[in-house]
Amino acid sequence: MRQLRLEDFAAEVTEEEAPEEGYVEHPLLRERTLQAREYQLSIAEAAKRANTLVVLPTGLGKTIVALLVALDALSRGKVLVLAPTKPLVEQHYRSFRRFTKLREEEMALFTGEVPPEKRATAWERARVIFATPQTVLNDLEAGRYDLDRVALVVFDEAHRAVGEYAYVKIAQQCRGRILGLTASPGGDREKIREVLRNLRISRVEARLPGDRDVRRYVKGIKIRWHRVRLSGELGEAAELLRDFLEEKLVKLQRMGFLSHKRARHISKKDIIELGSRIRGRLGGRRGYLFSALMLQSATLHAFNLLELVETQGAGPALAYAERLRGKGELSRGERLLLSDPRVERALELLQSAGVEHPKLEALVELVRRQLREKPDSLIIVFVQYRDTIARVVERLRSEGIPALRFVGQASRGEERGMSQRAQSEVLQRFSRGEARVLVASSVAEEGLDIPSVDLVVFYEPVPSEIRAIQRRGRTGRGVLGEVVILIAEGTKDEAYLYAELARERKMRRFVRWLSSLAGQKGL
Repeated sequence: MRQLRLEDFAAEVTEEEAPEEGYVEHPLLRERTLQAREYQLSIAEAAKRANTLVVLPTGLGKTIVALLVALDALSRGKVLVLAPTKPLVEQHYRSFRRFTKLREEEMALFTGEVPPEKRATAWERARVIFATPQTVLNDLEAGRYDLDRVALVVFDEAHRAVGEYAYVKIAQQCRGRILGLTASPGGDREKIREVLRNLRISRVEARLPGDRDVRRYVKGIKIRWHRVRLSGELGEAAELLRDFLEEKLVKLQRMGFLSHKRARHISKKDIIELGSRIRGRLGGRRGYLFSALMLQSATLHAFNLLELVETQGAGPALAYAERLRGKGELSRGERLLLSDPRVERALELLQSAGVEHPKLEALVELVRRQLREKPDSLIIVFVQYRDTIARVVERLRSEGIPALRFVGQASRGEERGMSQRAQSEVLQRFSRGEARVLVASSVAEEGLDIPSVDLVVFYEPVPSEIRAIQRRGRTGRGVLGEVVILIAEGTKDEAYLYAELARERKMRRFVRWLSSLAGQKGL
């Protein structure tokens, strides 16, 4: 098994103290409120002269860089600050209110909840507008206002500026300066080149935590991996499902599909892409292709079921199987899966009383230990699946640990989502310490104003380097933070961890490459 190293992650632990520094002075800034950090001033100066993408680790003040550039742009026209979510838009708004002397009527907050006629009126009087991108795009397409008098547009989470995302069309109408901000650009060169093209970026300012001018401000994150082992009914069920999955994958390979890999190394992405290829070819040898499509469907469901058993436990896996059974008429692939004796036996084992994933007990002990050592701790537990979120919250509460559920707005069957108001109320309760643990889905990874916490727990690794960085960024802002990643040995958890690790290494090299582009034209 490969040895994982802390230095493989972008976040670093440092004991270096930040120096005493003065404050930024500007006619529009409140006196002695904004600390003068050399790297922020340097990046802002560069961004005043060219359309710039700023890549800064979480906690190093991308918002402050935007504010510094905006102060300069206000002498020439309006400033438009865009962010993907309402809470992140409000965070920028609060930052400007805190540091600048701008009057309330000189700033406007635009979301879809503000009536269009009020947005049009506010646009005329405001000097700085904070908005979600779709709201602005709708207004531009409706002719309520234009960007002719806008001297600067800030695109927060700029890595989203690809495809059909609203950022792309808004940038096409920009006449003034453009500033893109991101903490996690990813490691796909072609995708980031698309971002640079779409935002007309001609300069990149990128920093890593170990860079000389920022490392003194990086409080760092201590990362450790907590391993558990599947055993008993859970381990036996996983073995039965694994046997079914590999058998069907080998059959597909004998039919000429997915032959580029060994069966055990075939990923969910491979199986999904195979389904698209088969459906695209239906028309000729239909019987042969229908058989392949049946096997593809069965293997995809088996993969999902096995992943849930290995990484989440009996409850989420049984819920998945129940949703399949309850959907009405089953496809041939679904019938093939659910009628197989191995799958039937696996589901029987999962229904045995008291079958819990060992991660759950490990999590409870981690939370107990943290609250024993520091009773006023705030803890976020990131969980991929809503079924598991419900079980984690239930278990923590049964142990006398107040925990809050935090999920997105979409409802799924009987499982209700949370409105923005409900999300805001939960975050306020968490910030006040009414509950010490927030059990959250991916919605808490990006674009929400969540306080820095003492401990972040990944209930499972995520293969995306962007998501992993955003999760870790919830701690280590003011003081040294801790991240614990729960891993079930010999399961998909390990595969996803290694995938994320490799992608993050690639991203660090990529950020270095981006740094080398600073000042170059024709990116």
